[in-house]
Amino acid sequence: MALPPPAKDQTFCNVSALEGGLVSLAEEWIKHPFAPDLMMEMPSLCFLLQHSTRKDKFLFDMGLRKDLENYPPVIVEQLNSGLTPAKTPQDVVESLARGGLAPDDIDWVAISHLHWDHIGNTSLFEKSTFILAEESKSLISPGYPDNPRSAYAANVPLPDQTNYLDAKAWTPIGPFPRGHDFYNDGSVYLIDSPGHLRGHINILVRTSSDGSWLFLAGDSVHHWEILNGEAKVAVGAPWDSHFCIHEDLPKAEEHIEHIKQLNALPRTQVILTHDVPWYAANKNGPAFFPGVIPVAKGR
Repeated sequence: MALPPPAKDQTFCNVSALEGGLVSLAEEWIKHPFAPDLMMEMPSLCFLLQHSTRKDKFLFDMGLRKDLENYPPVIVEQLNSGLTPAKTPQDVVESLARGGLAPDDIDWVAISHLHWDHIGNTSLFEKSTFILAEESKSLISPGYPDNPRSAYAANVPLPDQTNYLDAKAWTPIGPFPRGHDFYNDGSVYLIDSPGHLRGHINILVRTSSDGSWLFLAGDSVHHWEILNGEAKVAVGAPWDSHFCIHEDLPKAEEHIEHIKQLNALPRTQVILTHDVPWYAANKNGPAFFPGVIPVAKGR
C-alpha cells in the first residue's frame, strides 16, 4: 500500500484551492445517521496544480457555471425545484483571475466526472485540453440536445478538445488498483475512482520533493464522518427507497476503503470536492489561489 518514494530531483506540484460555487443537499441523502430536515450547503471546490519544473497549468474540476439557467433543461428543472439549491458567487474563472490567470492560461483540465456541479462552463476554456475517463462517453451518447431529457450536454467539453483515458493507461499506485502517471515523473496520478458515476476520477498529487502527498477525492465521498467510520453512505429518499448518491454503492464503498488506507499513510492529506470542514477552516485564506495548500506534515 506504500506510495512511491521520491526520486533524486523529484518533481512535484504546488496545489491551490479555487472557489467553484455552492450547492446544498439534504444530509439524509448523504449519510446515515443524519439530522432530519438539514440542508447542507457545501462548496464545489476546484484545484490548480502547478508543476515544479513544467510551465503548464493543470486544473482539476470546474465547479458550477455562473449562468445556471444554461445547464440542460432537466438540470434547470432540478435546480428550480429546490431539491439542490445552488449559487455561484465566485466561479472558477473569477478564482483564477485573483492570481492573474485567465482560461487561456490553462493547458489541462481534468474533470472528475460529468455531474453539473463539476463541469463549469467549458466553452470559456478554448485553448485547454480536457481529460476524461473513457467510461464518461456512455453518458453523452446521446447527450443533450440529441436526448432532450439528458442531464449531460453532448458538447461539454467539446470532443475535439477532449482526451479520453484509455483503459490501458491504468497501473496500480499505493492502495488504488488503477492509476495513471500523467507526466510520467511521479508527480501527478489520475486515479480510477469507481462507484459514484461512470468515468469518475480522483487525483493523487505529490506536493513536495521529499514525500508529501495530497489526494483530491472528487465525489468519492461527501462527508468526513463516512471516512472516519462514524457514518455510512445513505440509502433511500422520500421519492425512492433505493436512491443512493452513488451509482454503484458496493464499488463506491470499496473505493472509500482505499481512500481510508491512503489517509492512514504518513504525510498524506485528503480533500473532498464538497469538503465542508476544510472549506470552513480555509475559506478566504492562504490555501486559495494565489496561495498554496500547505504540504502534509509527518505523523
